[in-house]
Amino acid sequence: MRPDDKICYCYGVPLRKLEHFARLRKPRRASQMSECFGAGTGCGWCIPTLIKIFEAWRAGQQTCIDTRPGDYEAARGRYIQTRQPRNTFADSADTLPAAADPQTD
Repeated sequence: MRPDDKICYCYGVPLRKLEHFARLRKPRRASQMSECFGAGTGCGWCIPTLIKIFEAWRAGQQTCIDTRPGDYEAARGRYIQTRQPRNTFADSADTLPAAADPQTD
């Protein structure tokens, strides 16, 4: 996906804003990514991607999402239509270990 492609369709939040948020705000938990314009607080579809963005930032790497925007949007449509159980942050390694805390670097 490209930087201006939407990650959160409920609130129209693109990848670029989420990566910028992580760099500036240095979230300690993946769930704090939702503080970026409410991403992940609507239907929940984008939560696994928010976790991926958080983990890439935490590792000091560029986010790599190998899905085309149209395919990502279509998968979200299927998620909504089939009323899947809402994704949550609970399944992630949600916190930074103390040694990797970027605020202490």
